[in-house]
Amino acid sequence: MINAPNNKILAIGLMSGTSVDGIDAALVEISDRNNYLATNLISGHTYAYPADLRAEILAVCAGETRSLQQICELDDRIAESFAQAAIAIMEKGDRQPDLIGSHGQTVFHRPPVGEQMGYTVQLGRGAVIAELTGIKTVSDFRVADIEAGGQGAPLVSMLDVLLLSDPTKYRVCQNIGGISNLTYLPPNSMENQDQVFGFDNGTGNVLMDMATQKLFGEPFDRAGAIARQGKPDLDLINKWLEQEFFVIAPPKSTGRELFSPDYLEARLVECQDLSNYDILATLTEFTVRAIAKSYRDFLPVFPDEVLIGGGGGRNGYLMERLQDLLAPAIVKRTDDFGMSGDSKEAIAFAVLGYLRLKERAGNLPSVTGAKRSVLLGKIS
Repeated sequence: MINAPNNKILAIGLMSGTSVDGIDAALVEISDRNNYLATNLISGHTYAYPADLRAEILAVCAGETRSLQQICELDDRIAESFAQAAIAIMEKGDRQPDLIGSHGQTVFHRPPVGEQMGYTVQLGRGAVIAELTGIKTVSDFRVADIEAGGQGAPLVSMLDVLLLSDPTKYRVCQNIGGISNLTYLPPNSMENQDQVFGFDNGTGNVLMDMATQKLFGEPFDRAGAIARQGKPDLDLINKWLEQEFFVIAPPKSTGRELFSPDYLEARLVECQDLSNYDILATLTEFTVRAIAKSYRDFLPVFPDEVLIGGGGGRNGYLMERLQDLLAPAIVKRTDDFGMSGDSKEAIAFAVLGYLRLKERAGNLPSVTGAKRSVLLGKIS
């Protein structure tokens, strides 16, 4: 348990998403008064993976076979990289952090389907991070929710409820990382948590990034400048949106298991008559329309405001298309509301780590589909 002066603690949050861009680290001051939390981001930074480690992670995510020893070695390498990120970010503070909340690196995620049990694997053991940093570490957050019958995602929704709900407005917090996911926040969400829900919309940046690397030799489409030069094929997009994932009702989650390199190759075959610019425009529009479709199909009330977090918020063209398709809702970045879009998920896992040490539930059953609220994470 934490006994911090003035109800304030210093925490580090660590996160690496499906884009495998690197490790997002956030040094956060968390204030807790009568179970109402506030956060103050002291510093946030993304620490790139070594190129060979990123390549190995992507290979495992793509289903390439590895021995158990190789998986264990990868687990340790990821944990060591997370520990290095924690050590680097803690230098931005004026004292030793009280805890680390580390999401780890997802390499496999298959939520429950019917009577089939779900599975999720995040590498980067908390025990290694705790040993290398000397700081109590909470990790492996998703398993408990899945064991309770949930999807194990989205987990950032708890942060949205605690920090981004509004007294009078309907809001959606829309994350666009490798995968896109949302939290639906009715007015006064803190008092009406049973009305909050969330789910994965589908692909976020992952297909766009893979296509940009393959077709243009760039790591990603900076600001959407390449896609802006093309024309999307709406017939193809409408066909893709008929796929099962986009039709089934929430709760639902997804990952690279669906939106894989093989999935991209199948889409590129269908795009063979398009120019490379048109292909990227089509994949960008696919992401945007998947998000817009999910709002109209599954939200009980269309939002007044949409708050964008994640790397997609830096894609100016994508943001413009979202504003066009989500009107009359106002589309802005979470930064405009005092929450760093780049550091939001890392902040969330700092908060979830804090909740675990305080023995407070970290999941929202109305979001994940779990049968009950549970404590999330293992303490090392």
